[in-house]
Amino acid sequence: MVKPALPAGCTSHVGGLYHGHWAGARRYGGLRGDPARQPGKTFKGLTDAILMEQTEWLQRAGRRLEMSELATMRTDVVGSLLRPERLKQARRRFEAGDVDAAGLRQVEDEEIRAAVALQESLGLGVVTDGEFRRLNFQDSFGACVEGFRSGAARMEILERQSHGGTALRRWDVQRDVNPQVPVWHRLPAVERLRLARNLPLEEYRYLGTVTHTPAKVALVGPDRISQRFDYENSRDIYPTVEDFLDDVVAIEKAMVTGLVEAGCRYIQIDAPGYTAYVDEPSLQAMRQRGEDPDVNLERSIAADNRILDAFGEAVSGIHLCRGNQRSMWHREGSYDAVAERLFAGLKHRRLLLEYDTERAGGFEPLRFVRKGTVVVLGLVSTKVPELESVDDLKRRIDDAARFLPLEQLAISPQCGFSSDAVGNLITPDDQKRKLERVVETARQVWGQA
Repeated sequence: MVKPALPAGCTSHVGGLYHGHWAGARRYGGLRGDPARQPGKTFKGLTDAILMEQTEWLQRAGRRLEMSELATMRTDVVGSLLRPERLKQARRRFEAGDVDAAGLRQVEDEEIRAAVALQESLGLGVVTDGEFRRLNFQDSFGACVEGFRSGAARMEILERQSHGGTALRRWDVQRDVNPQVPVWHRLPAVERLRLARNLPLEEYRYLGTVTHTPAKVALVGPDRISQRFDYENSRDIYPTVEDFLDDVVAIEKAMVTGLVEAGCRYIQIDAPGYTAYVDEPSLQAMRQRGEDPDVNLERSIAADNRILDAFGEAVSGIHLCRGNQRSMWHREGSYDAVAERLFAGLKHRRLLLEYDTERAGGFEPLRFVRKGTVVVLGLVSTKVPELESVDDLKRRIDDAARFLPLEQLAISPQCGFSSDAVGNLITPDDQKRKLERVVETARQVWGQA
């Protein structure tokens, strides 16, 4: 292990104190010359100050080591887990007025504890709350802000949206579902956006009390938010998309700051919209609105990187996928066309990339990933019950390692198991076996999870 650098002015350890500690003492006491001859200065006071400096330095070094280990862990989970039927029923009763918010929260708390216990028992390197307090992963922003024209989010909207769809086929967001909900649907602003609540922070505050495993929280990123913004009908509020994104970035930086201050050490940005730039129907839709996809892409990368200013020492991850709705998908296309701009441009420490089917293409684009960035290969499908074999997963990791060193790779499911409350068409037992397989594979490839 590489030792962290010593504090400024220190060259070695002597008797438990740093050699050159009188320089540190001078910083605390303003000493000149022989400290024993300074009026009012005592050796005990000087020693206490030096020990305080050492303690603070060791604490900082410990945090850096913890963050380094977290950034390079070999397993991951994208975020959502299948909603237990008990939780779904509690949500329906809450929406019908048969149970109050406290009653719903009690059920959420109990099911979150069970979900955390499951993840811990499997040996995952990080845990989430399954996103059990959300109806949809995009609530991490849409349910937190005011300023959009919108209606109330309800489970039945999600159920109607996916009704009639066919598993493992393309699915597109229905435009005629009402009421429409921010970020779920493309809506205009009626006033400038403002942060009304920090739902990810509320989630973390409970999650952090029920686990000793590093806890992770996800926040939908500016690219998806901008794609679901009806800017044509918002020009009185936001003359340009850049003006809108300035507010989005400021809000998300405030949300991340709250998480970091609360002790969250791993925050993931959900960015499924980036695969729009390799999906022909999505590109056509942009062009029909008069947009330049290349401009959109560069603007979104820049916005994502601006949010990183708020992370401090916390680990940053970003997840890319091609849609995940009741075992359906939303986009297709390999990363090749955008890989150099996207993988070299994003400055997050972990890239979680969907790679479970041929729709994602090959691993050649990984050659553009920045040095030191860990790519979490989403090789295990959350859409189907069939369990991938360890041998097949190891072969695919070996294939990826042709383009990126093995020490820069990790493994996870390809997406969440339940990006909204409806969930994918698999069972809780399927979900458990999939997560077990992730851990088993990581231990065989890297010797740890």
